[in-house]
Amino acid sequence: MDTKVVRGSAQEYNGVVLFFANLFSFIFHPLFITSYIIAFLIFLHPGAFTGFDPQLKTFRFLTVFLFTTFFPAFSVFLTWRLKLIKSLYLSTTRERLIPYVLTMFFYFWTWYVFRNLPDSPVMVVHLLFGSFLAICGGWMCNIFFKISMHGIAMGGLLIFFILFAFSDSYSSGLYLSLAVFITGIVCTSRLIVSDHSPFEIYTGLMVGMLAQFVAWLF
Repeated sequence: MDTKVVRGSAQEYNGVVLFFANLFSFIFHPLFITSYIIAFLIFLHPGAFTGFDPQLKTFRFLTVFLFTTFFPAFSVFLTWRLKLIKSLYLSTTRERLIPYVLTMFFYFWTWYVFRNLPDSPVMVVHLLFGSFLAICGGWMCNIFFKISMHGIAMGGLLIFFILFAFSDSYSSGLYLSLAVFITGIVCTSRLIVSDHSPFEIYTGLMVGMLAQFVAWLF
């Protein structure tokens, strides 16, 4: 079936492709990624949170979810209701400025709290610091062009699992392969359904990767 018409437009693709591209874009929304990784480390990884009782694990996950997903999303909703932005989709660079600043605050606070908890696994501190740096990088790039937030999140996801694989005594190619697959499918989805150019998506990938790499160095 030939569905392509004009390169660079969502109208190129049939309804099934558009549906799945939008679905993957929503499931792997940038605000969910940090919570997904923390959930993996807490509930699925055999050694990251060894020695933590189940209630403490749940509390740690909820803390990360509230400050990196719920509160940033609610803040965007409030700015929309206050008419500080026109759309929840944050279609322009101007509309993204306030949400970036608010999200920066929440991510910084999350990293600061976990950094000062003596029992926090080091990879969690790295992840949260890298996520904060990625938002800072995205905010600075957003001054000049509409960098892809999905790209930033996927770059962070990918490089985190690459670096984690080298330091993890339970290292498995499975979760690294999944990270590569998710990164590819989400970035492809954004090329299909968003108004981002390839440059904006690839730059987002680079910013997210660089942020996590710097976080692991320091």
